[in-house]
Amino acid sequence: GLRIKTNAGAGFVRKGLVVAQFAVSMVLMIGTGIVYQQVQHVKDRPLGYDRQNLIYLDLRGNLADHFSAVKSDLLATGVVENAATSNSTVLELGSNGSGWAWPGKDPTREVLITQEGVSPEYLTTMGMQLRAGRDFYPNAAADSNHVIINETLAQLIARDGAAKNVALDRVVGNLLTDDDGAQFNIVGVIKDFSYNNMYTNSIPLILFCNPEGNGHLTVRFKPGVDLRTALAKVAAVVKTNNPGYPFEYKFVDEEFDRYFRNELLIGKLAAVFALLAVFISCLGLFGLAAYTAERRTKEIGIRKVLGASALNLAGLLSKDFIRLVAIACLVAFPVAWWAMGKWLEDYTYRTPLHWWLFGLAGGAALLIALLTVSFQAIKAALTNPVKSLRTE
Repeated sequence: GLRIKTNAGAGFVRKGLVVAQFAVSMVLMIGTGIVYQQVQHVKDRPLGYDRQNLIYLDLRGNLADHFSAVKSDLLATGVVENAATSNSTVLELGSNGSGWAWPGKDPTREVLITQEGVSPEYLTTMGMQLRAGRDFYPNAAADSNHVIINETLAQLIARDGAAKNVALDRVVGNLLTDDDGAQFNIVGVIKDFSYNNMYTNSIPLILFCNPEGNGHLTVRFKPGVDLRTALAKVAAVVKTNNPGYPFEYKFVDEEFDRYFRNELLIGKLAAVFALLAVFISCLGLFGLAAYTAERRTKEIGIRKVLGASALNLAGLLSKDFIRLVAIACLVAFPVAWWAMGKWLEDYTYRTPLHWWLFGLAGGAALLIALLTVSFQAIKAALTNPVKSLRTE
């Protein structure tokens, strides 16, 4: 219903709408691509353990009290490579505290440290890598006052010690003191692994060799086994040792994927809106191309009579619209760069902004625009000039 007094003003509004529509479309396309790249970037990062062929289940009833017997039965199935218990699952470690001290630490500085009780088989079951020192002994009692820490905590201790910035193996043998005054000897340092928040770096961690009171059993299957058969054999062992409870398990890799539900939902919504925006943009461009072709009917007829080919005429009509999409690219690229850069700032571990993604979105928009306009342009170019030039 907007009334424009001049044709120039009306044309400006029509072209401005096309530019705005395609700019929005490209911002959404670029955003969709960056969200997908961010999720894949984090999924593909080294986790510090092997999440494949790994399940965990709650330790119920008598399973915790008879773990050694249960483990022997699991290994005897021929499908289980190893099994271990822990206080929490590898993806979610909930216990932490800040009352820890070590030689050289500033007593006024508080460091939040995650604490996890595990059985001696934990590192080998998870596929975690020792960077210095040793693993826990099979006899848990022999390591009751020993701990294994991660690289992040080891680097803090190394910076605070008498010999600054020492190698990680020099951290082994240091004492950690809790807020009750109990001391624990560091016997090993493991490579950092991701838990709780997959988008951030690891926080300091202490592993205690304390299988008593653990609430979860983690089972690693041998590579190449049929998972359906393996699960049935593990279920038989669990039910035999603990018949009063159902066999309920979760795959670690499936639970890992659940951490990206919000980002995947954002990506899907952005993709849907991008498709709708592109469709609406194409409708506007199609209508503008039809309007322009109708207004230039006589010009097209004269050019054709003077020898212009259908290809020349189609290129003539398409040129102006491609210029509009190019302007939309110049508007969309900096907006998308700024908006997605701000979104990525919320993540410590994030994907870089790749220039080729912007080029791909711009190329797709230009191709879509060209295909949309070409129908009207070719239709006008193939029209018989006699019809457009005849006088009433």
